[in-house]
Amino acid sequence: MGFLCLVIVLAACSAGGKKEESASAAETEPVSYALGMIMADQFKGWGLTFNYDSFTQGFKEYYEDLDTQFSFEEALAQAQTVYMSVYEEQSALERQRGITFLAENAKKAGVLTTASGLQYEVITEGSGARPVASDTVRVNYEGSLIDGTVFDSSYDYGEPIEFPLSGVIPGWTEGIQLMTEGSTYRLYIPSELAYGEQGASVIPPNSTLIFEVELLTIVKE
Repeated sequence: MGFLCLVIVLAACSAGGKKEESASAAETEPVSYALGMIMADQFKGWGLTFNYDSFTQGFKEYYEDLDTQFSFEEALAQAQTVYMSVYEEQSALERQRGITFLAENAKKAGVLTTASGLQYEVITEGSGARPVASDTVRVNYEGSLIDGTVFDSSYDYGEPIEFPLSGVIPGWTEGIQLMTEGSTYRLYIPSELAYGEQGASVIPPNSTLIFEVELLTIVKE
């Protein structure tokens, strides 16, 4: 939503300058370049090869209400077809990467695997109580993809996070119930116990996730 809003605002500014014909090239070039960067960011990771001449032509002709090679609906259909093809290919690739990673990870000393496929490693073992699925807990954590990319961290917020174990991904619900207060575990969560084929925000579909979690306390009402 933020990207769309920004594009609308910048496009409105650019359109306003065009109608009044008062904006100089020096004024419009930075905005045009910035918009190009923002659009490129949306397609990074798709694995697409662009014909930049055709891309520019399509943008210009549609933006200036000139005759286009396709109707807008036909253009959307083409884009959707490409998106689904790339999505399915990358989703399958990510799933296989996760399977391979977990198979190798399971061989490491100290890594344990539960019946569900969740893997965990004890960093520090605490001595407090052990939560159940109906509890709310307070934790510090850092979540990353198997390539090391950190996508979320309570340390960025400057304070621990509280949440009910019944309201998180299955890998968290199961993994944190293995811990006692004061423990720090590393959880290796298969995609089916995480966000599955849907992914979430910056998490690609079928991603295996790694969380280092410190269980601070079970929250008492």
